[in-house]
Amino acid sequence: MSADKPSTPNVSAQAAGGQGQDRPQLELDDAQAISCYANFCRVTGTPEEVILDLGLNASPAGVPAGPVAVKQRVILNYYTAKRMLAALHMTIQRHEQAFGILETDIRKRVQSQPGSSSSS
Repeated sequence: MSADKPSTPNVSAQAAGGQGQDRPQLELDDAQAISCYANFCRVTGTPEEVILDLGLNASPAGVPAGPVAVKQRVILNYYTAKRMLAALHMTIQRHEQAFGILETDIRKRVQSQPGSSSSS
């Protein structure tokens, strides 16, 4: 599998919102797109906009020693944010159907090391 291609199907936000089923497919030119990895997301908003700050938390299992560096900020209107929510929800549902439920609580995902014992 090529690193340039996503491993999950491309779901357009418009189609996920229940619209666009009878419309021609929108063409995208992503030649100039910049990709970055994020394991941190902060969502804030104003009455007109939703603001997504994306960054890298070097210690995702605990409290970071320093500030989390925000690398990307995406500002959306609420209509686009709602379409994005629907597209993300559909994508996560498909992933979980194929690979199992995603546990977002890291404490529930972390397992004790073999041979280690905890005393209470």
